[in-house]
Amino acid sequence: MNDATQQLLQNLNALATGLFLLTAFGIVAVRQANACLNLFIVQSLLLAASAALLGLRYGTSHLYGVALVNLISKPIIVPWLLRKTSPAGIYTRREIDQVLDIPISLTIALALVIAAYFVGAPIANAVSAAYRGPNVPIGIAVLLLGAFTLTVRREALPLLIGLLVMENGAFLTGISIARDLGMLVELAIATDGLIIVFIMGVLVRAVQKQVGTTAVGALASLKETATRPETDEASS
Repeated sequence: MNDATQQLLQNLNALATGLFLLTAFGIVAVRQANACLNLFIVQSLLLAASAALLGLRYGTSHLYGVALVNLISKPIIVPWLLRKTSPAGIYTRREIDQVLDIPISLTIALALVIAAYFVGAPIANAVSAAYRGPNVPIGIAVLLLGAFTLTVRREALPLLIGLLVMENGAFLTGISIARDLGMLVELAIATDGLIIVFIMGVLVRAVQKQVGTTAVGALASLKETATRPETDEASS
C-alpha cells in the first residue's frame, strides 16, 4: 500500500473519529430519548467505520471482525432490544429531567475533552509512531462524556445510553492500542453488552408500569412511600 493510500485512510479515520466525538456532544446536549438513541446508532456506525479503516490501513484482519460485530450488535440489535423492552412513550415525549442546563453541560463537556487530550497523551506516545492517530484521545474523551451523561441525566434510558457511550469510547481507544484483539473476546464483550441492554430495558418497562415515569429519583420516593406504613404500624 503506497503512501497516498495510507494518508487517505488516515484522513478518513480522522474524519470518522471527529464525527464520533461530535455525536457524544450531541448526546450530552439533546433532551429527547429518541434523539439520544439515534445519535448512539450513528456513533456506533462511526466506530465500526474507524475499525474497518484501521484494519485496511494496517492489514489487520481482527479489526474487520471488530467492525462487523459492532456493526451488527450496536446499531441494529441494541436499538431493537431497547425499543422492544422499553415503553413506547419514552421515545415520544421530551426528556426534561437533567441536573444541569444545556450551556453548562456543553461547557463542562468541552473541559472534559481538553482534559482527555492531556490524559491520553502518555498513552498515545506509548504506541509506535506508525500507529498513532486520533483514536486514543478521542476515545478517552467520549468515555468521559459518557460518564458525565450518567451524572447529569435522571431518566433511566438516557442513563443506559450514557453507559453504552462509555463502552464505545473504550472500544475506539482499544482498536488503536490492541489491533490484534481476538474475535472471541470481542464477541464475549458484545454478548455481555446485549444482555445488559435487555435486562435494563425490562427494568425500565417495569419502573414505567409501576411508577408512571422512568425518572431515577422517583424510585426513592416509591421506596419511602412503601416503607412508611410499616413504620406507622410499629409506632402505634
